[in-house]
Amino acid sequence: ETTSSNPEPTTTTAPPTSTTEPLPVPEPPPADAYAPTPIVDIGAISIPKIGLNHRIYEGVTLTVINEGPGHWPGTAMPGKRGNTVFPGHRTTYSKPFGDLDKLAPGDEVIFDMPDGVYVYQVRETLIVLPTDLWVVDQTETPTFTLIACHPKGSARQRIVVKGDLVASYPK
Repeated sequence: ETTSSNPEPTTTTAPPTSTTEPLPVPEPPPADAYAPTPIVDIGAISIPKIGLNHRIYEGVTLTVINEGPGHWPGTAMPGKRGNTVFPGHRTTYSKPFGDLDKLAPGDEVIFDMPDGVYVYQVRETLIVLPTDLWVVDQTETPTFTLIACHPKGSARQRIVVKGDLVASYPK
């Protein structure tokens, strides 16, 4: 028979505590879109449905995006909690996001990063205004957002593809 005058502590009466890190905070768009920015290769993106295989870089100035899709500073990195955001060109330079309009729910978007390979599935495609910066807002779960000008050849709107992490393979 074991009895104790000091019962085990319980958290049922206390508010839950979170052991997760705070969500990332996206930086505002660059004040000078043409600011010289170092080109830092951070991994690769592939989208099998549209035949895309491209290196990805850190930053969203045109200096970076002219090289390939750029990771929006302050957003989650691929595979991590939050929204990983990548703007890219549709009709100029290497045109990595030229066929974003052909993506449909369920299509795969794969990020090959130094720490692992992260497979996402497209959830939705939206057309928004360039001022609709809510598309970079962070999420509680790992999500992605790809952004490009819309319609092709115009900067009047943005095509935005969003999706969710479905698999990860650590390296």
